[in-house]
Amino acid sequence: MSARVAPRSIALDDSRPIWQSLAIFLGPLMLSNVLQSLSQTANSVYLGRLVGVRSLAAVSAIFPIVFFLISFLIGVGAGSSVLIGQAHGARDERKVKQIAGTSLALTLVLGALVGLVGGTFSHDLLAVLGTPSDIIDIATSYSRIVFFSIPLLFVYLLYTTLLRGTGDTRTPFFVLIASTALTFALTPIFILGLFGLPALGTNGAAVGNVLSNSFALIGLFVYLRVKRNPLALDREMLANMRLRPALSLTIARIGIPTSLNLVMLSLSEIAVITFVNRFGSTAVAAYGAVNQVASYVQFPAVSIGIAASVFGAQSIGAGRTDRIGTIVRSAVALNYVTEGVLIALAYVFSTAIISLFITAPDTVAIAHHLLLITLWSYALFGNARVLSAIMISSGTVVAPTLLSILSIWGVEVPVAYVLMGRIGLDGVWYGYPAAYAAGLVFQLLYYYLVWKRKPLRRLV
Repeated sequence: MSARVAPRSIALDDSRPIWQSLAIFLGPLMLSNVLQSLSQTANSVYLGRLVGVRSLAAVSAIFPIVFFLISFLIGVGAGSSVLIGQAHGARDERKVKQIAGTSLALTLVLGALVGLVGGTFSHDLLAVLGTPSDIIDIATSYSRIVFFSIPLLFVYLLYTTLLRGTGDTRTPFFVLIASTALTFALTPIFILGLFGLPALGTNGAAVGNVLSNSFALIGLFVYLRVKRNPLALDREMLANMRLRPALSLTIARIGIPTSLNLVMLSLSEIAVITFVNRFGSTAVAAYGAVNQVASYVQFPAVSIGIAASVFGAQSIGAGRTDRIGTIVRSAVALNYVTEGVLIALAYVFSTAIISLFITAPDTVAIAHHLLLITLWSYALFGNARVLSAIMISSGTVVAPTLLSILSIWGVEVPVAYVLMGRIGLDGVWYGYPAAYAAGLVFQLLYYYLVWKRKPLRRLV
C-alpha cells in the first residue's frame, strides 16, 4: 500500500524568495523562544522579588545540571527533526509516523533514566559543583521536583521539535502561549500559598512550571487529534511507538554527536559555574541574571539555526539541493540583522531588564558589566549555528560537533580559567566571545573546504 502524501510546507515554497519563506517560518519560532525565555524570566522575577536573591541563586546553581541531563533528549530531537524533515520533504507520511513513533519511544526511555538519576543524586551533584552552603539545600529541593517531572518535559519538547521538522512553527507557538500564561498565573500562587494552598517558596516555581507544561501538553494532544495531524497521538501513532533498530540507529547516528556537543557545552557551563561559585552567592545570582538577558539575545541565533536545518532537510528530501546555498546566505543575513538589533537594544536597556528580577544594587552592577563583555559575540555564535545546522541537515554531524567542542573546551574554558586568575570574575566572561569567534572560524573552514564538495543524499 502506498504511503499517503503529506502536504508541501513553506520550506519548499517556490512562489517567494527563500529569505521571505525563512522570515515567515521564523516569526512563530522566534516568538516561541521569546515565550520560553519569558517563562524563565517570570520565574526569576517571582523568585528574586517574592523570595529573595538566595532563592534566585539556588535556581541558577542547578541550571548547568539540568541542561546537561536534557542534552540527551535534545540529541534525539535533533536526529528526529532531520529525518522528519527529509521524509516530509519527500511527502512520505508513513515514514513521518514511523520516525515520530520511534523518537517517542526513545524519549520515554531517556526521560525515565534522566529523571531517576537527576532526582536521586541532586544534592551530590550540587555539592560536587561547590554550590555555596547557604543555597545548596534550597537548590536540592527545587531540582528534585524538576528532575522527577523530566519525562513529561521530554515528551513536550520532542513534540514541538517534531512539528517544526514538518515546517509547522505555529502550533508550538500557540501551545507556548498557553503554557507561558499558565506559568505567569500559577507560579506566584504556589510560591506565596494563595487561595488556601501551602506556601512552597522556591519550590513553588518548579510546581508552577510542571503544571503549566502538563496542561499545555494535554491541550496539544487534543488539538492534533481534532486536526487529524499526521503527528497526532492516535492509534496509528501508538502502534508506531516502538524501537525500530534501523531508525533508532539512524536517529542515534545524528543524535549522539548532537547530544555529545550539548553535553560538552553543559559541562563547560558546569565548569563556568564552579568558577563563578568561588566568588560567592552574589556572583552566582549575577550569573543567573546574565543568562536571563543573554537568552533573549541568543534566541534568534538558535531559531535561525533551527530554520536552516528544517529548510535544508526538506530540500534534500525533495531532491532540491540547488536551494542549499541560498538557504545559507539568507539565514546568515537574517542572523546579523536580528542579532544586531537585539544586541543594541539589550545594551541600552540591560540595567532596567536586570533590575526586574534583582533588587540588590551590587548584583545589578556586576551583571550589567558582564553583559557588556559578552553580549556582542552572540552574532558570531549565530553565524556558526547556521553553518553547523545546514551541515547536520544532510547527516554530516561528527565534524561540526567536534569543531564546536573544540571551540568550547579548547578555547572557552581555558581562556576563562586563565583570565579568572588574572582579572577576577570578568575573566570568566571573556571566554564566551573567544569561543564564539573561534567556533565561527572552524565552521567556515570546514563548510567551504570539505562539506560543499560532498554529494547530498536522503537518509530515509
